[in-house]
Amino acid sequence: MAAQREHFGGRFTAILALAGSAIGLGNIWRFPYMVGQTGGAAFIIIYLAACLLLSLPIFLAEAIVGHNTHSGTYGAMEKLAPGTKWKWLGLLTVVTPLVILSYYSVVGGWSIGYLWQSFTAGFRDNEIGAVSSAYANFIAAPWRPLLFHTLFLLGCAVIVSAGVKSGIEKFNKITMPLLFVLIVVIMVYSLSLPGSAAGVAYLLKPDFSRITPSAIAAAMGQSFFSLSLGAGTILTYASYIRKDENILATGLGTVAFDLLFALIAGFAIMPAVFAAGIEPGAGPGLIFETLPFIFAKMGAAVPWVSSVVAVLFFVTIVAAALTSAISMYEVGVAFLVEQRGLSRHKAVVLIFLGTWTLGALCSLSFGPLADTKIFGQTIFGFCDLLTSNFLMTFGGLLFVLFVGWKMPKAVVRDEFTAGGTEPFNKAIFGAFWFLLRYVAPIAIVVIFITNFLA
Repeated sequence: MAAQREHFGGRFTAILALAGSAIGLGNIWRFPYMVGQTGGAAFIIIYLAACLLLSLPIFLAEAIVGHNTHSGTYGAMEKLAPGTKWKWLGLLTVVTPLVILSYYSVVGGWSIGYLWQSFTAGFRDNEIGAVSSAYANFIAAPWRPLLFHTLFLLGCAVIVSAGVKSGIEKFNKITMPLLFVLIVVIMVYSLSLPGSAAGVAYLLKPDFSRITPSAIAAAMGQSFFSLSLGAGTILTYASYIRKDENILATGLGTVAFDLLFALIAGFAIMPAVFAAGIEPGAGPGLIFETLPFIFAKMGAAVPWVSSVVAVLFFVTIVAAALTSAISMYEVGVAFLVEQRGLSRHKAVVLIFLGTWTLGALCSLSFGPLADTKIFGQTIFGFCDLLTSNFLMTFGGLLFVLFVGWKMPKAVVRDEFTAGGTEPFNKAIFGAFWFLLRYVAPIAIVVIFITNFLA
C-alpha cells in the first residue's frame, strides 16, 4: 500500500504544505491578540524560544512517525506498535483534527462573510460599538453564517478531493507565496499610518515585568497551537514526504515560515491598532470587531483605500484558514482511504457531512442554540476548549513519549539523520533526543495544567 501513496514533489513543496498546515488563524487571529494581552515584545521573545526548544522537537517527533511509516495516524501506530493500546493515539489524532475542523470552518465562514462585505458594502460605521454590534448580530443570525460555513467546507472538499499532488500541493504552491505577499502589503500600509510607531515600539521593546508564569505557559501554548501539534496533521503530511528527504531541514523550514508569518502578522495588525487608539489587549474579537472599526475610520477619509485594504486583509484570512483546514480534512480522508478502503471521493463526502453537521451546531450556538450548554460552555466553546486545551496537548504528550521512550533510538536516529547521510543532523541528534525525552514532556504537562486551571 505504501508504494501506491502519493508524495509531495520535493523539499520546497513539502515545506509549503507543512507551513500551510501551520499558518492559519492561529497566526493572524490568535497570535496578535495573545501578544496584546500578555506583554508585547517580552511575549514574543519567549514565544520564539518556545518554538525552537519545545515545538520544533515535538514537530519532528510527529514528522518522524509519519515519515518512517508512510501511513496516516492510525496506520502508523499499527505499524510501529501492533497489537498495543498505542492504536488509541492513532484514533485520537483522527478525531481531534476533525472536531477542530468543524468549528474552525465556522470562523473560516465568518472570514468569507467579512470578505463579501468588504467587496460590497464595506465598513462604514465609525463607532466601535456599532462595528461590534454588527459582528454580534452577524454570528447570531442563523442562516448567513451557516451558508458561509458550508462554502468554506466545500472549498476544502474540492481541494482535498483532487489528491495530494494535484490538490493539496498545488493549492499550497499558489497560496503560500500569495499569503506572504498580501500580509507584507498590509504590514507596509499599517506601518504608514499616523501613530503606528507606538505599535512598533510595543512589539520591539520588551517589558519583562509583565511576564508571569501564566504568560510563559501562554507563549508555550501559542507555539504549540500555531504549529498544529498533537493533531495528526504534521504526521499525515510527513507521510507524503519522500523517504530520502531530510526531515530536520523540512522541519526547520516549516517552523521558520510559521515564525516569520506570525511576526509579520503582528507588525501588520498591532501598529494599525495603536494608530486607531484601540487597546492592544482587545482579545479574540480583534479581527472581526477591532479591525473593521479601523477600516471604517480609514473609509471616512478615503473610502476606496478602506475597501482595498479590507479586501486584501480578509482574502489573506480566508486563504490562511483554507491552508490549515485542508490539512485537518486530509487526516480523516487518509484514515478512511487507508483503513476502510474507501475511494478518496467517498471519503471526502463522508468527512464533509460529519464536519458540516457538528460545525452547523457550533455556528448555531451563537444564535438559536446559545442556551444549549455542555459543562457550562456553548457547543462552539466546548469544542474549542476540548481540542485546543486538552486533546492537542494530550496528543502531543503521547507523541513525544512514544518517539522518545517507545520507538527504538536507532530508528529515530536513522530518520533524524536521513540514514546517517546528514553530518549536521548527526551532530545535533543528542540535543534533540534530550529535548524530546525530558524537556518537551515536562513543558507539555505545564501547558496542560495551566489550561486545566484557566
